[in-house]
Amino acid sequence: MVSRVRTVAFQGIEAVPVDVQVMVAPGKVGMQIVGLPDKAVAESRERVQAALHASGLSMPAKKVTVNLAPADLPKEGSHYDLPIALGLMAALGAIPGDQLADYVVLGELSLDGTIAPVAGALPAAIGANADGKGLICPHGCGSEAAWAGAGIDILAPRSLIAVANHFRGTQVLSRPEPAVRQAGAALPDLAEIKGQESARRALEVAAAGGHNLLMVGPPGSGKSMLAQRLPSILPPLGPRELLEVSMVASIAGELADGRLSDRRPFRAPHHSASMAAMVGGGLRVKPGEVSLAHCGVLFLDELPEFQPSVLDSLRQPMEGGEAVLARANHRVVYPARFQLVAAMNPCRCGMAGEPGHRCLRGPRCVVDYQARISGPLLDRIDLRVDVPAVSAGDLIRPGRAEASAAVAARVARARDAQRERHAALGLPAEATNAHLSNTAVERVAAPDAAGAALLADASEKLGFSARAYHRVLKVARTLADLDGAGTVGRIHLAEAISYRMVGERLAAQAA
Repeated sequence: MVSRVRTVAFQGIEAVPVDVQVMVAPGKVGMQIVGLPDKAVAESRERVQAALHASGLSMPAKKVTVNLAPADLPKEGSHYDLPIALGLMAALGAIPGDQLADYVVLGELSLDGTIAPVAGALPAAIGANADGKGLICPHGCGSEAAWAGAGIDILAPRSLIAVANHFRGTQVLSRPEPAVRQAGAALPDLAEIKGQESARRALEVAAAGGHNLLMVGPPGSGKSMLAQRLPSILPPLGPRELLEVSMVASIAGELADGRLSDRRPFRAPHHSASMAAMVGGGLRVKPGEVSLAHCGVLFLDELPEFQPSVLDSLRQPMEGGEAVLARANHRVVYPARFQLVAAMNPCRCGMAGEPGHRCLRGPRCVVDYQARISGPLLDRIDLRVDVPAVSAGDLIRPGRAEASAAVAARVARARDAQRERHAALGLPAEATNAHLSNTAVERVAAPDAAGAALLADASEKLGFSARAYHRVLKVARTLADLDGAGTVGRIHLAEAISYRMVGERLAAQAA
């Protein structure tokens, strides 16, 4: 007799159906798992046997064969424990196998028969719902899986005994409810920033249009403080964005207690991060920082200290909005539409260009330090702003600066204007100005006559690439949205062009 249980394998955030086939037949006593299992799946044999014994069910004195089909698809992870155990119980008649056909099953077994949480419950629930099936998952993943939809039947047992009792009708399991993560501590507020008006303005523009931002300044000028306050002025995640962000976090195992939050991600990896940690990879091809920052902020402090190869690996995700990880036997795609915010010193000693300071190594200090950042990467950064040292007058000035709430209100109005304009043009409503295609930005950001003349003159004198030309238009469109203007004017283009001048000024200092 062969019993079948449906489970899934994960390729990126996609849940691929896997058929667990269990056959109990005469032969040499033991259990064999086939179908390209990795080490964690092969060890399911021991966990399943111990969990069944703890639940009062002995293994049969026969040969047990478990096939994970399709057999040419690699199977990774511990979430195959529960479907294998339920398939074996169905083959032994402990639970009705026909009822299992209506569910997708995943979960890791402990030796005492309890079911431990696993990563990927939300993508599995979404895939099961699309196939018209229910989901059986660990109790700790139930609130996460419940976000897949109100119509999906979800069982979240704590143990194998609870599953058996549910199907026998002696202890019916109730459907878990979606859970929301309670707001933690208040986000850092912009009111705490002293001075730095130009940097605050650039931060507001970056938030309004989703633009990449580079801050250059000496140590202690407040670059990190500014970046950490960007989430306080960003709008909350929309429904579709929330689902995408939560699916990536679920695959990475970073959903605390299965609770979702509408706060945008803020990731700040250390400069020692490897390429696999940044864009994803590893043995099981886990999502990297660029995907964990999807629909949020990726903050890279001390930008030149990152390995050049790691920085250049960001170029494709910044342009395409996804991280494509190709391996010999499969290809995995994770979403990675993030907003890059970077901070750096002007040189290795940190004080180039500051009054009263001089680099000990001379102009080479600036040149060598900035050469660690490639030109193509800088070309993808829309806003580049100087963050000079804060003066004593700024520090002792009474009163507080404008709070994040006021800035967030202006950012929200600008985003609403973008959303309405994009909907009227048939563009994705979630897209910000920074993520528009070149064709779309030429339609929505066509400048007036004076602005067009200024942009043409600046492009010729500064040698803008085609990418830089369109990115200036995108920033100008965002500035017009903040002003509530329907047309991009000369003043908007002038400010947008000024945000690309920091690199040129620093190069001139080194000359």
